[in-house]
Amino acid sequence: MDSYEILSKVGEGSFGEVFRAKSLESGTIVALKRIRLRRVEDGIPKTLLREIKALEHIDSSYVVKIHQFFPDGSSIIIVCEYMQSDLSHVMRSAALLCRPLRHAEIKSIMQMILKGIAAVHDAQIMHRDVKPANLLFSTAGVLKLGDFGLARVHQTTTLETQHLPADYSHEVATRWYRAPELLFGARRYGNEVDLWAVGCIFAELFTFSPLLPGENDIDQLYRVLRVLGTPDVHSWPELSELPDYNKIVFPTLPPVPLHEILPDVPADALALIQKFLVYRPQQRITAAQALLDPYFTTEPLPLHPSHLRQLAALPLVLRERRGHLSSAAAAISSAAAAGSLGNFHSSDVPRSNRHALCVSDSRRSQFGLSTPLSVADVGVMPFSPWDA
Repeated sequence: MDSYEILSKVGEGSFGEVFRAKSLESGTIVALKRIRLRRVEDGIPKTLLREIKALEHIDSSYVVKIHQFFPDGSSIIIVCEYMQSDLSHVMRSAALLCRPLRHAEIKSIMQMILKGIAAVHDAQIMHRDVKPANLLFSTAGVLKLGDFGLARVHQTTTLETQHLPADYSHEVATRWYRAPELLFGARRYGNEVDLWAVGCIFAELFTFSPLLPGENDIDQLYRVLRVLGTPDVHSWPELSELPDYNKIVFPTLPPVPLHEILPDVPADALALIQKFLVYRPQQRITAAQALLDPYFTTEPLPLHPSHLRQLAALPLVLRERRGHLSSAAAAISSAAAAGSLGNFHSSDVPRSNRHALCVSDSRRSQFGLSTPLSVADVGVMPFSPWDA
């Protein structure tokens, strides 16, 4: 730790803490992840070893790089490249700022996601937790896949190995992005589980709302059935072999056309989303195949990552705007306390503090913001040149 200067804490959880730091040797800004060991005598946790080994094994501009790791007392320090924000916070901030993603931006984001996924799969690794929060933006606007705590080396099933005991857990992936075979309890599966998650994220980029936000595993499966229809052994021959097949009987539901669920999504994007959201894993499009889809070669073309730097910085912009708005509210409160509110006018507030409140109750509910609008938590929209 003596080789780094801690600049700020950027996150904390049950696993430990994440710091923004500077290398005293090179001056490079890095992220230090301090992982607390519950019992030092038990050694390094399996999930941590998986993350370290996966990141060391993959060499891609679209996967977060690990610089080094070392023990520090009862903790392990992982030194990674510093990432400014994640896709989840960017979408949330964009929604609260009423700043929809442009099609060229979505194409660029999807292209980088697919390049990262393709690199991971080429290394015979399943990520198993692909979700917006694990897709991280650099300050240069490059989107990279991170957090490999659930990653596993993918063992390709062959005639010789298909009768061996399965050793994969089905309780992986965040529920909203969990593939249907996992919801049916599959223990032997492949990297197709990551591709299902990619399709869900693709749809979410257009709406800022999860496509399949289940409240529990049964509800999650039911939401999948309501979109794709109830599967059967004719459309999914391996279905009857899954451990949890027929444990719960769902009504027979017809599939709903995707354009009815996502009416504002362009037809070529819908067609590509549909290729990911397929019941039978073997029929899902691979990341490498998706990168060759005509969607990425038609107008508008994907933007260069450098054009996404402002987008990646939206969470910081929102934080600053909230600060400005709070200052404006404080000025109004002071005027009211002084009894001079009757003479108060919006022109008394600096232009940078005068924003259009821009969040509807329906949009807030999509993000779990059920409380009434207030100065403290409302999103605001500045007079911004990039919205012109």
